[in-house]
Amino acid sequence: MPTVDDILEHIGEFNFFQKQTFFLLALMSVAFTPVYVGIVFLAFTPDHRCLSPGAAELGRRCGWSAAEELNYTVPGPGPAGDAFPRQCRSYAVDWNQSALGCVDPLAGLAANRSHLPLGPCLHGWAYDTPGSSIVTEFNLVCANSWMLDLFQSAVNVGFFIGSVGIGYLADRFGRKLCLLVTILINTASGVLMAVSPNYTWVLIFRLIQGLVSKAGWLIGYIQITEFVGRSYRRTVGIVYQVAFTVGLLLLAGVAYVLPHWRWLQFTVTLPNICFLLYYWCIPESPRWLISQSKNAKAMRILKYIAKKNGKSLPASLQSLRPDEEVDEKLNPSFLDLIRTPQIRKHTLILMYNWFTSSVLYQGLIMHMGLAGSNIYLDFFYSALVEFPAAIIIILTIDRIGRRYPWATSNIVAGAACLASVFIPEDLQWLRVTVSCLGRMGITMAFEMVCLVNAELYPTFIRNLGVLVCSSMCDIGGIITPFLVYRLTNIWHELPLVVFAVVGLVAGGLVLLLPETKGKALPETIDEAENMQR
Repeated sequence: MPTVDDILEHIGEFNFFQKQTFFLLALMSVAFTPVYVGIVFLAFTPDHRCLSPGAAELGRRCGWSAAEELNYTVPGPGPAGDAFPRQCRSYAVDWNQSALGCVDPLAGLAANRSHLPLGPCLHGWAYDTPGSSIVTEFNLVCANSWMLDLFQSAVNVGFFIGSVGIGYLADRFGRKLCLLVTILINTASGVLMAVSPNYTWVLIFRLIQGLVSKAGWLIGYIQITEFVGRSYRRTVGIVYQVAFTVGLLLLAGVAYVLPHWRWLQFTVTLPNICFLLYYWCIPESPRWLISQSKNAKAMRILKYIAKKNGKSLPASLQSLRPDEEVDEKLNPSFLDLIRTPQIRKHTLILMYNWFTSSVLYQGLIMHMGLAGSNIYLDFFYSALVEFPAAIIIILTIDRIGRRYPWATSNIVAGAACLASVFIPEDLQWLRVTVSCLGRMGITMAFEMVCLVNAELYPTFIRNLGVLVCSSMCDIGGIITPFLVYRLTNIWHELPLVVFAVVGLVAGGLVLLLPETKGKALPETIDEAENMQR
């Protein structure tokens, strides 16, 4: 009986149908960007200070500039580790006293301002930004800053739960159905988040978006790798992720034009509704149908692909028969990911590498410290680093294979973290260069783990395997901010030491995986078990 790869060699491995399908699914990859990293703009925390109505009134009478009001009325920075930074406190004085003059009004109350009593912000904050974010609208600063941490964690919690749950459903009920359902829920929850009246509802709809958006992105990745021939899998897998990088650049531009978070959220979410038209454009995966003993439907779709590609399906390849020529229908189970020794090894190594990629990717962004304070330019420049990573992968992956470029990228990222520890602070250009090198390395590792993950599992658990393993990426996303900031309190460079160890170990573990260059996707457990040989 011919395999799907055998049939695709005759009807086209990457002809008109595959190119059209890839373009449509790549648009979904672009649209996923705002959900994954849009928090940079949605929850941007600008410079802010306590509002003091009395001080503001005195400033208006005296004709103070904004800088003078800030200098006269806002306390200076507290000692290192102060639990109440200057933005979170105000002078507890009566600003209506007639003794207060217009030049350094507090000088008459105390020779040293540090002796003046301080109190909490009772009248809110003034934010130095022309737009708005969730932080400025709901005042998620100072005592309420934990609510911002919760908002940032909610989407990653949703990613984690959705990856496992929807991954199982996609392998059980089909790629197409789950893809369309995730598109619908993602669009509805994103729009509702944009019009939510309070923080609680924003948090709920953000969590729902997380539950479905990443799962939908990964289902699209699985679909395109199952539609193309083996010689094109790596290219479409990498370019599908490059589409995500394009989304990063577009997001920076849209956020610059729309600095108000509600309009930004609405603008980047509403176009997703167009993806529901994919019901008529993208068929079910024939590989999944064969794994479910639905060979007749699979053959109809393969004939449809041949027709779209302007090819004819030879009679000798139309040998798929339902029921009597296939084993019983296979239903995916989480136990299938650890039941057999080789697949169990693959699962554990892939889970660790997903975790490593997430921790280093986000951690290096936190430590890069790009010059300047323009959030839009900083975001844009950091995204540009990802394009050379994709080019390097495309140039090396078919010549060298998967394992060695993947292992090298992890080792480079880990080595860059370790080197940064020993670079003096006055050599800022060198620190930035090494950080960019590490960012490029871990970006390559991120793209490689997504590509190889799909190649190591048999068809009937492929979607489940990718989504379960990638769920460790979400665990990494949840803990990375706490890892960075807590360890920094002990020693500023300690997070980089941890990143270096984690990255170097990941590079070594990759070498224990089988090489998948030029190999057909495994269809059964036995084929996956024998890949190492």
